[in-house]
Amino acid sequence: MEMSEEIQVDDSVWIKIAAYYAIWDTRNINPYRKDGRQIKDTIALKLYDERHAYKMPLVKTPITSDFGFRGYRWHYGTDLDLDTGDSVKAAFDGVIRISKWDGGGYGNYLVVRHVNGLETLYGHLSRPVAKVGQYVKAGELIGWGGSTGRSSGPHLHYEVRYEGNPIDPEELYNFPGYLLKDENFTITSALFSYYNRTGKKSSSASRARRTVYHKVRSGEVLGSIARKYGVSVSQITRLNRITTRTTLRVGRSLRIK
Repeated sequence: MEMSEEIQVDDSVWIKIAAYYAIWDTRNINPYRKDGRQIKDTIALKLYDERHAYKMPLVKTPITSDFGFRGYRWHYGTDLDLDTGDSVKAAFDGVIRISKWDGGGYGNYLVVRHVNGLETLYGHLSRPVAKVGQYVKAGELIGWGGSTGRSSGPHLHYEVRYEGNPIDPEELYNFPGYLLKDENFTITSALFSYYNRTGKKSSSASRARRTVYHKVRSGEVLGSIARKYGVSVSQITRLNRITTRTTLRVGRSLRIK
């Protein structure tokens, strides 16, 4: 859906948006199709001010996994530890653009478009609370933490994006110090130079993607494991030569794909 330079969020709130934000897509994380390496200018963003605050997405932000290459794929966010049911809050003022389920990846996730020009993604939620099109303030509850989708345990997968291009959240945040590094942030093509490394990994990554394994955890059954990866129970039983009556031993490695 195309939109004008301003969008009306409710009867009283209007948000100015950049030209590329004329695209309003509630299904695709990156509908902009812009390569961050092609940015020619230095773009200065004001992340927060006296009218538009910032808040950390969780009460505590211990890192469990960094942005970067992990296994056979690129990890486009920072994983932050939490307990299932912990509150997840909007990082900046903005509008909920996406609320979706991705069984083989993010699980329940939200994407928020912010007034400062960034977008943030919140993955593996047990339940989203905010609705698409809802205007939220920094620190407002948007969902409950969990371990849905492709997840080995409860955590928040947190992404920061500009024009659809993922930015290492630790460029902006000091998570151990529980703060945003600065009220200003500069966008340059150098932020996205990691694309060159993801390209080098593509051939080996495509081969590795053919095989995916899952280590059984306490309380898991075939149905819950299948839902986590977005596959069928019959596929798991076939690949592992087991039946639906097979007792799953904790620690057993199951082939998923």
